[in-house]
Amino acid sequence: MIGEIAHFLSLSAAVLLILILIFNVFFSFNKIHSNQLTLSLRLFNQACFLVFVSFGMYIYLAISDDFSIVYIASHSNSQLPVFYKVTSIWSAHEGSMFLWIVFLTGWSILFLNSLNKNHPLKRLTLLMLSLIILGFMLFLLITSNPFERILPFGVIEGADINPILQDPALAIHPPMLYLGYVGFVIAFSYITAYLFNGDFELQWEQDIKNWSFVAWIFLTIGITLGSWWAYYELGWGGYWFWDPVENVALMPWLASTAFMHSLFASSKSNVLKAWTMFLGILIFSLSLFGAFIVRSGIIDSVHSFANDPERGLYLLGFSGFISLLAMGIFAYRIPSLNSSKLVVIGSKESFLSMNNILMITSIFSIFLGVTYPLIIESISGDKVSIGPPYYNTIFAPIILIASIFIMISVDAAWQRSMSLRNISLTAAIPTVFSLIITYVVWYATGIFSILAYIGIFSGLLILTSYFVRVINNLFNKRFINKGSAIAHIGLGLLFFVVSMNSILSYEKNLNISLDQTVAVDESVTAFSFDDIKVIKASNHDIISAEVSIRQDGKNVLLNPQKRKYITRGQITSESAIQATILKDTYLTIGDQLENGSWTFSLKINYFIKWIWISSALMVLGMLITIFKQKTS
Repeated sequence: MIGEIAHFLSLSAAVLLILILIFNVFFSFNKIHSNQLTLSLRLFNQACFLVFVSFGMYIYLAISDDFSIVYIASHSNSQLPVFYKVTSIWSAHEGSMFLWIVFLTGWSILFLNSLNKNHPLKRLTLLMLSLIILGFMLFLLITSNPFERILPFGVIEGADINPILQDPALAIHPPMLYLGYVGFVIAFSYITAYLFNGDFELQWEQDIKNWSFVAWIFLTIGITLGSWWAYYELGWGGYWFWDPVENVALMPWLASTAFMHSLFASSKSNVLKAWTMFLGILIFSLSLFGAFIVRSGIIDSVHSFANDPERGLYLLGFSGFISLLAMGIFAYRIPSLNSSKLVVIGSKESFLSMNNILMITSIFSIFLGVTYPLIIESISGDKVSIGPPYYNTIFAPIILIASIFIMISVDAAWQRSMSLRNISLTAAIPTVFSLIITYVVWYATGIFSILAYIGIFSGLLILTSYFVRVINNLFNKRFINKGSAIAHIGLGLLFFVVSMNSILSYEKNLNISLDQTVAVDESVTAFSFDDIKVIKASNHDIISAEVSIRQDGKNVLLNPQKRKYITRGQITSESAIQATILKDTYLTIGDQLENGSWTFSLKINYFIKWIWISSALMVLGMLITIFKQKTS
């Protein structure tokens, strides 16, 4: 009965959204009633409330093991801890789309109620948000109904959640990612409303700036958590593989990063307004494209949810309609958006504009890498794979050029051209220092990889330029934007450590018998396979190896595992990681061979922790920027 009530509440929310649209379309051809906005907002708040209550009831159904619900029976189990019963809700397509809608309504209700009662764009923004939420509600209820029953009696026991997803990270990574994805619906809807309204004297940047910053933070955390989760859980020792679903998450992040920089230029110098609006529309359009890629089944990925042509067609049609609607309004208004002010060559906004172009180039390159194999397969039937070599080759020169622009822009001023002499002075110390350190790394390692050294040099350019600026400001007592400095230091650090990781890290595959000790290399002088145990857990069996390693003069104990989950019969590998500030020792156990020995994979991953630290610095920088916006 609770399932039917929750289903009814979701249907009622969709009906209320339809009423809002009908009500406002009718009055658009008549004299607007004075209470129209008040009534529409009240209906919208009620619709959002019904969605929240419905989702809360769905959580109760999952916790109470209602296996008469198809989705819960397929992705939960009575033996699961309550924590995993809750997270199982967004472990697959139907439940994760429900969570997507909950976050979409949450962002929308908070933003609309933050606007003044008589805000000129409130009604149009409400209509756009209502249309978007309704589209996803209909998609959920028609093609992906999470309330569907197993008739007439249901099943006694559920099929269990995917073993890989039985991890605390499932409680954080998808919610953070979705909060980032759908958070940009605010900028998308507000900009579309602004363009439709046509009153270009209105100031719009401040209304959406901090909302966009917060969405960027969520998206950054979500992507970072995903790479961290892949690193420690999947057992392959990597953190990014240029998987299609990883790529469709990166595209809105790049677009949102460009958007935030353009927002600064637009509000500071009254330039790039049309470009900023285009980016604001593009971000959410890319999020919609990502939803289509993940949920249509057109690509094979460890991250993909569904394989249903009906769902794919609906998402393609709806996403295309919403994106083309906004882009069409933008195209119609472009002649009215031309700024009277031009970007001054050599100013801060000019370097920012060039990096915007580079980020759009990156987005296009990723888009091509994702869609090209699909196009080729649809035409010829041949399967084409585009992997890391393509993306690494494309991104290396883009990162180098972007880093040069960032280095120069550190000392550039808004609306004032920077002389060639000042550019040379700004670039001298970072360039010389970065070249020296890059050469030292090459000389010390004896490893040559042009792409890696481009990344090392680029990261050092950014790091050095900001450190020089900080030191200069300490002596000259000049102002420095702390949030921007910390975020860009995080970016430079990311370029540096990712590149260092690629040239220093290595892997050794071992076949070793119980009680045997072998020497691996100069760092790992002894690798001893001491014991292996079989342990019974509540819903899985564990094969746990005990391995002792003599590494860099210290003894390290590691316990890599293989787990067999009883319900699904699925086997997973659980890595053992000995982490230090400089490197990780990453060990996984493979299969037992016919001669009784076991296979192990030993990876030494350098600077891996610094990847997460660099992302944390970028988030910290953005938080400082938001706080500054609030207090200024």
